[in-house]
Amino acid sequence: MTDFLRITGVNKTFQPSKEIQVQALHDIHLTIERGDLAVLSGPSGSGKTTLLNIIGGLDSPSSGEVLLDGQQITGLSQADLSQVRRDQIGFVFQAYNLIPVLTARENIEYVMKLQGRKQAECDHRTMEVAEKLAIDTLLDKLPSQMSGGQQQRVAVARAVAATPKLVLADEPTANLDSVSAASLMEMMQRLNEDEGVTIIFSSHDPLVIDKARHSVILHDGKVIANDRTS
Repeated sequence: MTDFLRITGVNKTFQPSKEIQVQALHDIHLTIERGDLAVLSGPSGSGKTTLLNIIGGLDSPSSGEVLLDGQQITGLSQADLSQVRRDQIGFVFQAYNLIPVLTARENIEYVMKLQGRKQAECDHRTMEVAEKLAIDTLLDKLPSQMSGGQQQRVAVARAVAATPKLVLADEPTANLDSVSAASLMEMMQRLNEDEGVTIIFSSHDPLVIDKARHSVILHDGKVIANDRTS
């Protein structure tokens, strides 16, 4: 594995009012290897989601740099950031964020359509990913016709179908029962191994932390532990 995400000196300050200033991240230095399965953990308010959003270009650091596969994404225009997110990063959110009027198939195809891929390629890739995630029988169902665990699998399928370099998953098991959570993690681990996609979770779920090969612990916006297993 080689380094492909490098975070250098990242700080993030929020100012909810004139009198109040909150520093959410303090001088973060972190390297993620290509093909890694990493987790950002720590108590609520430790900065996990803030850091994940900065890595994904959904938020900007107050200072510092983020390099994704050698490209500095800090300071890019919104248009360029949107292109990076569309082509290189897949997102899995705690609340699923599926489009309610689209079927599972249409949700999974959504990013690929934005990329301009042909329908035949979208069809093939959708079925390939759906079979790996055991949702191929759900492709014509709407999100409202699926359980929470099924919706989260569709969200994962949408994130990986467009073959991103990086998948960011924010508390992906938070709304799932233990059986669905374990199943989801096994499938994401398999996707990581089979397709070589780099995955970074933010989570305080012991199940997620146990599956990760790279553990980063945050506390009060600071990295207090950074351990990688083979």
